Amino acid sequence: MRRREFITLLGGAAAWPLAARAQQPERMRRIGVVIALAENDPEGQARIASFRQELQKVGWTEGRNVRIDYRWPADDIYRIKRDVADLVGRAPDVIFINSQPVFDAVREATRTIPVVFVQVTDPVSSGLLASLARPGGNFTGLSNYESMGGKWLELLREIAPGVMRAAVIHNPDNASNIANLHAIEAAAASLGAVSIPAGVRDGGEIEREIAIFARDHSAD
Repeated sequence: MRRREFITLLGGAAAWPLAARAQQPERMRRIGVVIALAENDPEGQARIASFRQELQKVGWTEGRNVRIDYRWPADDIYRIKRDVADLVGRAPDVIFINSQPVFDAVREATRTIPVVFVQVTDPVSSGLLASLARPGGNFTGLSNYESMGGKWLELLREIAPGVMRAAVIHNPDNASNIANLHAIEAAAASLGAVSIPAGVRDGGEIEREIAIFARDHSAD
């Protein structure tokens, strides 16, 4: 995949070079967009407006020479997987995504359609990409931040130096959560503390794990 072309698509240059378009009849391109927000979310609409604006700056106008298929699954993992599968089935030229859950779903659904991602947490440390400079495969994009789990534990120890055990509530199905868990475990070892993983998938499980931790470590 030509990484540089896809990165410049988001920054203000065409993913499909203008010179190439001048040499052949223009055809309708298709972009699939999956945003892990509700369709009426102001932040999501602001992002899409900026995306359209940048495309227009380089000659790509929705409805004239590019068609954009939008999916708004919010943060529902089941809707994310369903919408991603539907979009991949339509065989767009490129897919633009945000968030780790969408990244995971698209990665399972296709290894051939070019994908540009943003707001994915440290895909290199989590083993999803070889490197950001040379990701390999059909993915390229920008990571919004590296795993901060270790720093969180350090800050907790600064606030409460006597804390020796920390429950790490995380979603075991979310790669970014797993990356943070590993960072916390490494930091705990260096600080002489103990991290206790607590995998959860819904609000009920969060309450249960907090209750278990409070019961088993009430004297800490």
